[in-house]
Amino acid sequence: MTTMTARPEGATFLPLLVILGLSHLLNDLTQSLIPAIYPILKAEFALDLVQIGMITLTFQIAGSLFQPVVGLYTDKHPLPYSSAVGMGFTLAGVTALAFAPSYAMILASVACIGIGSSIFHPEATRMARYAAQGRAGLAQGIFQVGGQVGGAVAPLAAALIIVPLGQKSLAGFAVAPIIAMLLLARIASQHDRLREAFHSAAQAARSRTSAALTPGQVRLGLVILVLLMASKLAYLESFRSFYTFYVIETFGVSIPQSQVLLFVIFISSAIGVLIGGMVGDRIGRHRIIWISILGPLPLTLLLPHVGLTGTVALTVLINLIMASAFASIMLYAMELMPGRIGLVGGVFYGLNFALGGLAAALLGALADRIGLHEVYVICSFLPLVGLVTWFLPKTGV
Repeated sequence: MTTMTARPEGATFLPLLVILGLSHLLNDLTQSLIPAIYPILKAEFALDLVQIGMITLTFQIAGSLFQPVVGLYTDKHPLPYSSAVGMGFTLAGVTALAFAPSYAMILASVACIGIGSSIFHPEATRMARYAAQGRAGLAQGIFQVGGQVGGAVAPLAAALIIVPLGQKSLAGFAVAPIIAMLLLARIASQHDRLREAFHSAAQAARSRTSAALTPGQVRLGLVILVLLMASKLAYLESFRSFYTFYVIETFGVSIPQSQVLLFVIFISSAIGVLIGGMVGDRIGRHRIIWISILGPLPLTLLLPHVGLTGTVALTVLINLIMASAFASIMLYAMELMPGRIGLVGGVFYGLNFALGGLAAALLGALADRIGLHEVYVICSFLPLVGLVTWFLPKTGV
């Protein structure tokens, strides 16, 4: 095992960030197999779009329940091995999903995967923050891009493996959480050294933030960040859960082709996360949030009115720009609440799950009533919520 030594402020523990990013990739690869196999489950169990949305809601709610609790507890009582334990739940869930004989068992399986993610994210987020050492945007970018790439690979894996081989082939993907457990157990012993290296920078951030902002401003900032996250997630969930159905229904593409198109969208999100994290270190989180929230508006308004080629091009650009703010929103919240890294990570990843699941259920019900095309027309106005960024307190980041 690599021995960590103290490093000067401004350096990063790059090997650990890569391991954390890889673990995030494996976690999100496993959980992203759920929406990737929706067309298979829909055909196998004769599900309607409301039931598909309920699968997402079950997974997302389970994924959000424990994250703030785990984060709050580990802020005071660190549990370096908790992320590895969480991957154990994910392992059990994906194995059960492979052999689920009924809709009820599908719901139980995805709930187990969601619980695993809820335990994984807070401590892994803390480790990434500790390893940043002055390059917080880069560190969060590497960590989050792992999750984005994992989400991107899932539909491709579904197209190449699960579609031709069927639901039971999911069992082969149990190797992903097993590898993640080994990687996370390997780096857990480095927790104390990372925490010590981060301590002085965290103290400086705490004093700057407390001197600049009142408690009321902190609360206002957190509310605005949640609104921004909610608007982005509601729009992006329309891609995550229903994009395959949209291109199949609207343009007549095949299921494997739709999975490849979903892969392209997720890859664009991964690129956007990494670019946004790096650029945010240079120009500030506030500017990145502005660009990411309002920038896609002309593209989202145009999307429902173009052909297949235009749809693919616009969705790539929309996802790239929107994803660029994820690291900045998370870090902005951490600047508002220094010393509460686990809580912030738990709350925001938990909101990611809960709000995404709620959006999926509502959009599924709306799509059954008025059609997917009309849903995309309505969702195209969601970036206007980004105007509330104007009221976001300035933290100097």
